[in-house]
Amino acid sequence: MNPPITKHDVGDLRPSQILTTFGVGSIIDLPNIAAMVMGLDDWPIHYSSEINEERLLVSVQNALGGQVKRLLTPPRTEETTGAPNAFDERAYIGVPVAPFPRWMVCPACQLLAPLSSDLFSLKTEPYHPERARYVHTRCQKKPGKPPTVVPARFVVACPHGHLDDFPWVEFVHQGRSNCRYRLRLREGISGEAADVLVVCEVCNSIRSMAHAFGPGNEQNLPPCRGRRPHLRDFEPEGCEVEHVRAMLQGASNSWFSVILSALSIPTSVDQLSQLVDDQWVTLEKAQSQQNIELLRQVGQLNDFAKFSDQQIWEAVQKKRSGGAQQAGEPTDLKSPEWEIFSNPAAAPPSRYFKLRVVQPPLGYRKIFDKIVLVERLREVRALIGFTRIESPGDYDTPFQVPKGQLAPLSRTEPKFVPSNEINGEGIFFEFSEETMVAWEKNLAAHDRLFYEAHQRWRESRNHPLPKAGYPSIRYILLHSFAHAVIRQLAVECGYTAASIRERIYSRIADEGSPMAGVLLYTAAPDSEGTLGGLVSLGETDTLGRHLNQALEAMRLCASDPLCAEHHPYRDGTLHGAACHACLFLPETSCERGNKYLDRSVLVKTLDKEHLAFFDCNVEEDEQQDEIG
Repeated sequence: MNPPITKHDVGDLRPSQILTTFGVGSIIDLPNIAAMVMGLDDWPIHYSSEINEERLLVSVQNALGGQVKRLLTPPRTEETTGAPNAFDERAYIGVPVAPFPRWMVCPACQLLAPLSSDLFSLKTEPYHPERARYVHTRCQKKPGKPPTVVPARFVVACPHGHLDDFPWVEFVHQGRSNCRYRLRLREGISGEAADVLVVCEVCNSIRSMAHAFGPGNEQNLPPCRGRRPHLRDFEPEGCEVEHVRAMLQGASNSWFSVILSALSIPTSVDQLSQLVDDQWVTLEKAQSQQNIELLRQVGQLNDFAKFSDQQIWEAVQKKRSGGAQQAGEPTDLKSPEWEIFSNPAAAPPSRYFKLRVVQPPLGYRKIFDKIVLVERLREVRALIGFTRIESPGDYDTPFQVPKGQLAPLSRTEPKFVPSNEINGEGIFFEFSEETMVAWEKNLAAHDRLFYEAHQRWRESRNHPLPKAGYPSIRYILLHSFAHAVIRQLAVECGYTAASIRERIYSRIADEGSPMAGVLLYTAAPDSEGTLGGLVSLGETDTLGRHLNQALEAMRLCASDPLCAEHHPYRDGTLHGAACHACLFLPETSCERGNKYLDRSVLVKTLDKEHLAFFDCNVEEDEQQDEIG
């Protein structure tokens, strides 16, 4: 019989980080230990809340299977006032983690050993969870005060989502050995791999960590064992990777989240049906009108104040008999949103969605068909898996990530996925299709240049379909415009650039109904709303000034002329005139990892003048305004 697992509170995370930064399978660097977030099988979901978003749930089911029934928040207890009681069982409710890597190093005597050796003991303090640590109890260098040990800073991984402890014993002995090892990890002053030595004191074997890094050095590492530490098991079918890849324990490519997101847009015409849709998570459990009465008595139906219990029950029955009505394909989450934004009159206000149309600023009325202020919106995100080494940002949508690279969240088929919701505001720009098509006709050469760079990029990463997935020059324009405006708005709206997110709606006529729009919205999770700082900048007079300043800032970069002369195909990247000084944004803001950017398609730069979309159209538009 296995002994009971002892729970310890070791730190705090924001719920949003469970999806974007420290999700299932990732490593969290705590002050003294490193911990891995465990799979969904271990989550105490009794302390999770269900999120209602039917469009997103259908897309998740399309990706992971119909057995997924719920979108759940990470488990957490209700916030309380006053000092927390560290001895209350509820203090240990949260996302489960386990120590990883399992090999630790004593900074005093340089001993390198796994936790299973029983050489290290866990020390915790109930009222200071951040002080949780392992100590070397029998350290000869500091016998009076056991030193705090640190995780070994090297691990191994493979592109199929497997992660494992560094094979220290096999590495130092250059293969399997019967040596009853006692290892030391001696690090030089520089901290470089060549200055780190693994020493076995029993057989006097010594090897530099430089043999584990660099081109061709993968041959010095063993085949992948298919280990999945977040699930406490190994891949049932094994792993076909011949040699694992060494990496630093905190490397940025050790974990990439694969996330689906959808906006909560109106799905019904009348108010009652929309309210039922918004609160279907609660109402779908009602089996009679008496249940509706009970829900009202306990304060769950405050939004239905002007409707009777009978009306609500009839609306619930109508929805249940009609089933969920989804617009578009399950993999297409943006088209229904585009239909709402491009026809805002058909979107009645709801608790999650409210639009207001304003006139485009002077000088931009030929460029934009309309500007829509999104005074209220909600975005729901769901984590469907993760990858290692290879970023999912190289694919158009999360649905295109190969199954072999997408690591699972649980040992069995998941019944739920971790989710969170974001309440905020935004500004939507709908570009004129006529103006866009006229500009695209003169950009064939530049479009072909980016397509060749796109193909070369994918070929270098052994992508199975290198010619597929090119987003078109239209997307590059919309994407570059979004980045330029976000950088400008962040200066005055009160949000940082990392808190403003883009959502690009781009599709050429050859692929279906054309789309050309950009939604910029607050991406500040764990809040109940915003104060209107972003929407206020979308008013006609104010927005014109900010657009002028954003475009003017794109003409000259601090890195020019190097930035302006950047060539996507020759330099082997997926961006033209763009860098951290002019167009790049934080990871939380960009939906394509700062790829497919080029400020020369916006305005004239030092190197190119014939590509600018705004220069020719704004000048012409201003002349028409003066004549009018």
